[in-house]
Amino acid sequence: MLEKRLRYWSGWPWLIVIGSGLLLAQVMAYFWAEGLWFQDAGYSDVFVLRVRSQVLLGGLATALSGLVLWGNLTLAKRLPTPATSGHSSVERERSRQTGIGLLLLLLLTSGLTLILGIQMLYLGRVVTSYWDLSSSVYNPAPPLPLWAKPEAIRAVLVQLVTYPWQLAALLVVIMAFIFLPQICTAIAAIFASLALGLALSEQWTKVLTAINPVPFETADPLFGNDIGYYVFRLPFLEVLEFWFISLIFFTLVSVTLIYLLSGNSLSNGRFPGFTSPQQRHLYGLGGLLLLATSLNHWLGRFEILYSPQGVVYGASYTDVRVGLPVYTALSIISLLLGIGMLWRSLFWAIGLRDVIAWAGEIAHRQHATLPPLNQRPLTTRPLIWGLALYLILAIVGGLLAPRLVQQIIVQPNELQRERPFIERAIAQTRAAFDLADINVQPFVPQGDLTFDDLEENRLTLDNIRLWDTRPLLQSNRQLQQIRLYYEFADADVDRYSLIQDDDSTTLRQVLISARELNFERVPEVAQTWVNEHLVYTHGYGFTMSPVNTADDDGLPTYFIRDIDHTPSDEAVRRSIPVGTPRIYFGELTNTYVMVDTEVQELDFPSGDDNAYTTYAGNRGISLANPLTRLLFAWHLKDWQMLFTEDFNDATRLLYRRPITDRVQTIAPFLRFDADPYLVVADIGDDSETWGTNASAANTTPPEEPNYLYWVIDAYTTSDRYPYSDPLENDFNYIRNSVKVVIDAYSGAIRFYMTDVDDPIIQTWSRLLPGMFAPIADMPPALFAHVRYPQDYFQVQSNQLMTYHMTDPQVFYNREDQWRAPNEIYANEAQEVQPYYLIMRLPNQQQEDFIQLRPFTPAQRNNLVAWLAASSTGDRYGDMLLYRFPKQVLVFGPEQIEARINQDPAISQRISLWNTQGSRAIQGNLLVIPIERSLLYVEPLYLEAEQNSLPILARVILVYGNRIAMAETLPDALDAIFQGERETAAPVIRDLEADSQIDTILPGVLDEPAGTDAGAADAEIEPP
Repeated sequence: MLEKRLRYWSGWPWLIVIGSGLLLAQVMAYFWAEGLWFQDAGYSDVFVLRVRSQVLLGGLATALSGLVLWGNLTLAKRLPTPATSGHSSVERERSRQTGIGLLLLLLLTSGLTLILGIQMLYLGRVVTSYWDLSSSVYNPAPPLPLWAKPEAIRAVLVQLVTYPWQLAALLVVIMAFIFLPQICTAIAAIFASLALGLALSEQWTKVLTAINPVPFETADPLFGNDIGYYVFRLPFLEVLEFWFISLIFFTLVSVTLIYLLSGNSLSNGRFPGFTSPQQRHLYGLGGLLLLATSLNHWLGRFEILYSPQGVVYGASYTDVRVGLPVYTALSIISLLLGIGMLWRSLFWAIGLRDVIAWAGEIAHRQHATLPPLNQRPLTTRPLIWGLALYLILAIVGGLLAPRLVQQIIVQPNELQRERPFIERAIAQTRAAFDLADINVQPFVPQGDLTFDDLEENRLTLDNIRLWDTRPLLQSNRQLQQIRLYYEFADADVDRYSLIQDDDSTTLRQVLISARELNFERVPEVAQTWVNEHLVYTHGYGFTMSPVNTADDDGLPTYFIRDIDHTPSDEAVRRSIPVGTPRIYFGELTNTYVMVDTEVQELDFPSGDDNAYTTYAGNRGISLANPLTRLLFAWHLKDWQMLFTEDFNDATRLLYRRPITDRVQTIAPFLRFDADPYLVVADIGDDSETWGTNASAANTTPPEEPNYLYWVIDAYTTSDRYPYSDPLENDFNYIRNSVKVVIDAYSGAIRFYMTDVDDPIIQTWSRLLPGMFAPIADMPPALFAHVRYPQDYFQVQSNQLMTYHMTDPQVFYNREDQWRAPNEIYANEAQEVQPYYLIMRLPNQQQEDFIQLRPFTPAQRNNLVAWLAASSTGDRYGDMLLYRFPKQVLVFGPEQIEARINQDPAISQRISLWNTQGSRAIQGNLLVIPIERSLLYVEPLYLEAEQNSLPILARVILVYGNRIAMAETLPDALDAIFQGERETAAPVIRDLEADSQIDTILPGVLDEPAGTDAGAADAEIEPP
């Protein structure tokens, strides 16, 4: 009675109209606001392609899902129930005796409603998961429906335990389904249709790349398909499979529940059984589900290419000999069972044997007319036997047989059996991570480095990084932050050419750090709406420090310093353009701001007052139209935008200002490096034409020059490269195919294609013509600062630790496994990270800006190899692996750290500093190849416990069997290479006259009583 009243409630139309109207208004406002943002960013073409794809895909999936569910639910309600099917009293009595009792009926209906509730929760989880995904085109594909993937069930159960309110809601849903089955199934059908539509709309990138992919022109070694099939087509097929199985399974459960609760079965205390029409309906849905299962098993054949079960990643001997035939057999059995159930649904009383016999009679022409087709009740025995065979094969072939084959056949002869598969894994992994073209050369340390060799490599020595980013940022925050609301989020390594008085250039490695504005650091009393959105709009400037020098006090020296950006000398003034370095777009610009208002913006502090400015850029969304202002007040949920009197006709909105958010929104199919870096370069007004919009070229440049640009490396990735081992990554293919440049003042963005051979970026270039400019079009002033990306080099070097072994037997035994060495930093062990150097590689004539990483054997500490990647000009991307001879001991970083800490004089000095209100920090240990020798350099910082202002106190140099600790690197080099030092090594400073250091770190540099100053300041071990 209650369900009938609710079904015919007169308020349903109004509720539907109001709900749909609000939803439609929200969707339209979202797309309108986002469209204006993309237009301002200069990438409307990208937005149009995305919206069209998502709307078409989501709308089509929602419509088809809704049509299938509505049609089946309507049919289920119209088919006659057992109580009204016209059966005789004898048949009704028989059904009463053979039907389902109340207890079993309650268990079945409760179980089905539980399945429906869990699947609704599951679909909601799939949809909401897209809001948390990383910005990669190959987001994890939606998991298969619950019944086919136990780990999905486990995840949902964990979610129910973690959030008890969801469990309570699930119980309420179960009760509602039991007492209001038709209304609840209708609501559930609407929810399922929308959820499936949203889930598929978020897969627009997979659909687009599957339509017209660029082939890899490389076949996988097992099936012979092009790699592009797995990277582009297979994810798309899995999306379709997910949608189809979810839809059919949901429909089957809903229809079964309606049938069980039809005819007042709960009130009568018994379900009399399914009628023939109901059985035909269920057979049809079951047949479709089995066809989907057949597709699932067929696609599962390709999943063995990503099996982690063998000795290597990918299909192993057992997978190929057992898993592949089992998947194929299960697919065929499921297909035959599905066809059989569909046949039973369509031709209820006609057996397949009768049709064959009937066709045979026609073939023999025994009748002048068509012979009659025999019809008789069909038995379910073939289907039952088929399902039993399917289950037996799934259990035996999926669980028992692989273990037996692995233990009996494979393990006694594992290397012999697995050799071809090991070779495949090595070759495919090296290709997927771009390791195959690494130039491998021997590096035999000579140990005969002379002072003349050092002079020939003076550029390398003058750019050895003594300042790590951590102590430099601490010093910047003390010396260069100026105001509380400014913050240095990061310091980036780069190189700049300094123009000397004679017009020659000197390459210097520097650390550059942007002075950004962090509104969270503004005093709480001043955190008003006007200040947040109209006044505190941008950061100002940067600092630039050479990596290898400190002033007389041990503090960092600066090429560019202070809020007025004072250059250190004329060479810096000529070489580093400053202009008006306002940072409206950066790493900390988390607020949206309105510019060109009646309120002036804080520019920078100047003496006792502040300087103010007005944004002069040509980007930003105009708020002159009241409707646009209303739109963004709704979109940003900021209603004060409607009532402020500080806006005028020129006011514009700048939002989505964090640079990573901007590029991820425009290109969600790319993955981005975690370390954007700032570049100072004069490229004229080139950035004013960036974007794909035709109108971008008609803009006028700002009146004041800006020279600050952010560079972010972008990657194309996939988790579907056959046989490629991902190790700890969530992808097994990666290319650094794009470099993104963002104007720090206007927010203009340009994508430059760096790897034209990558099929993934070629596919996207087809889809988005004009979005990716060739790297040759990058302004030379910017191209001079491109770096081989850190994340990419880290991933490649991690893979190389294992996959430098190309011999299958060596690989199987892991005889030559490498690892990253450890170092001591701030008294704690940490892994040596890749670092940038300016150096001349062996057999090269000019210095190169490279990224370098050393390796040690897995079980030992000596150095075994080092990997270098070039960042310079035509050599960009060239990788060289220098391997040390195994018969020669080459000290690794851990051994050098041990020698340093075991040295009596150095250990005594460190212990002294650590006991006088300060602490000594051992910085990054750098391995510096020069000619055919290795120098080990470690800076030693000193900071007070109460006033964290690190200074560069000493430089420790190790060469061969000599260790020197001195105030500067040149002093340490002189101590080692300018002959034996019988007397004291260079003294750090005149301690009595050093008033500034004594103020910062009182008393910590005083010598202990009875200790010779020279012996404490430097230690040189003779060979």
